[in-house]
Amino acid sequence: MDFKTELKEQFNKHHLQLSNKQIEQFEQYYKMLISYNEKVNLTAITEQSEVIEKHFIDSVLPINEFDLNAYVLDIGTGAGFPSIPLKILRPDLNIVMLDSLNKRIAFLEEVINKLNLKDITALHGRCEDMAKMPLYRENFDIVCARAVAKLNVLTEYCIPFIKINGKFIAYKSQDIENELLEAQNAFNKLFVKIKKQNVYELTNGTRNIVILTKFKSTPAIYPRDKNKPRKFPL
Repeated sequence: MDFKTELKEQFNKHHLQLSNKQIEQFEQYYKMLISYNEKVNLTAITEQSEVIEKHFIDSVLPINEFDLNAYVLDIGTGAGFPSIPLKILRPDLNIVMLDSLNKRIAFLEEVINKLNLKDITALHGRCEDMAKMPLYRENFDIVCARAVAKLNVLTEYCIPFIKINGKFIAYKSQDIENELLEAQNAFNKLFVKIKKQNVYELTNGTRNIVILTKFKSTPAIYPRDKNKPRKFPL
């Protein structure tokens, strides 16, 4: 099946409609991803059907949780997931993509230019450092992260960027219950609570989207530096 037909069919299954322009953008993004992946390791998933479902569809599953004109930070964006698919579907979003590898940032900048995307930036850096900067700390409406770390670690990295009453959208696998239990201490120390948990069925399994809200300013000591969130999770 050709890319455009399969893309439309897959999106229709999830009640998502694409314009001709959006279909063209997704196709161009796919071609760039496959081409660039030969030089820089961006993804192990390269087969057309899998890229459409496991990267493109997966990225936009919680699209309705993103408020109109929201200022969004995507931590550990990698090849641009979920940011680029979200931006294609929702041009109103103002997105910053953060990644620690310069080669990925170079790819993302090419994608932004080729797809003519506006109000989206690729930023090179580590979240432990960026979260201490006044320009970014507690300045985002929404922070999202996909396949980066366990929830108790991820929460410490992400929450300092979010405004009070803002949202943290975590893309997690089907086995989430233990992670939620382990993360309770982190939730308490970082003043967040679970707003909702959405479950989506995909061909090869279940995707859990955990949405947290922040109800109080993050203590200045977080996130801790020197990889402490991973070595010594809250």
